[in-house]
Amino acid sequence: MAKYSHDRVVPFRDSGLSKKQQVAEMFDKIAFRYDFINRFLSVGVDLRWRRKAIREVVASVKARKPETPLVLDVATGTADMAIMMTRRIPGVQIKGIDISAGMLEIGRQKIGRQHLGERIELLQGDSEAIPFPDDHFDAITVAFGVRNFENLEKGLLEMRRVLKPGGKLVILEFSQPRTSGIRRIYDIFFRLGVRVGRVVSGSGEAYQYLNDSVKAFPEGEHFLHILNNTGYTGVRQQRLSLGVCSIYTGEK
Repeated sequence: MAKYSHDRVVPFRDSGLSKKQQVAEMFDKIAFRYDFINRFLSVGVDLRWRRKAIREVVASVKARKPETPLVLDVATGTADMAIMMTRRIPGVQIKGIDISAGMLEIGRQKIGRQHLGERIELLQGDSEAIPFPDDHFDAITVAFGVRNFENLEKGLLEMRRVLKPGGKLVILEFSQPRTSGIRRIYDIFFRLGVRVGRVVSGSGEAYQYLNDSVKAFPEGEHFLHILNNTGYTGVRQQRLSLGVCSIYTGEK
């Protein structure tokens, strides 16, 4: 399988741990402030991006009409996507997986407060070894998580394995603005994010990693090509907020 430059970007450069292990450790450290920093840095726009991504899932589920829609949320973190999907997809059952125990604990607390335990189950799991059988899910979502895969193609192939034929993969990820003026503002935003993250979470490495991994990620046409190569059909990119973020979709 091909390796990409972002596969080698890690949070702690002097660590002897694998990228996967470092990412889990990083998110464990910042879990208690993760939601606050997301809302603060994006001025809440990340919630709008998530809603747009969920509309893709809604459209797919309506077209296929499963009796009980089953969705997998990969890199679920604190379960923002999972919780939002319960409000927009009637009867949906959601499995969320993440490698960070700390993030999952925050997510379970949120699910408990909203009495959604019968509709959402969170599991500690690896996107490259998903603990479910072939052809199992009607849709799969990943919000700001594919950059953290240790092996991008392996993760995409594993998600395709557990997706039902005709099911949809919906990926929400940062992308690079095309115009130079917007890109300069974008760079300032990420530098601010590193500083704010260091102060609020005590982990400057986590937000420097965010900046570095976004810049290294094979976004746009390159990522669409990777989706095609890993077997997805009808792949498409929808740019949001002047190209700061993108929704990528593909089907099995």
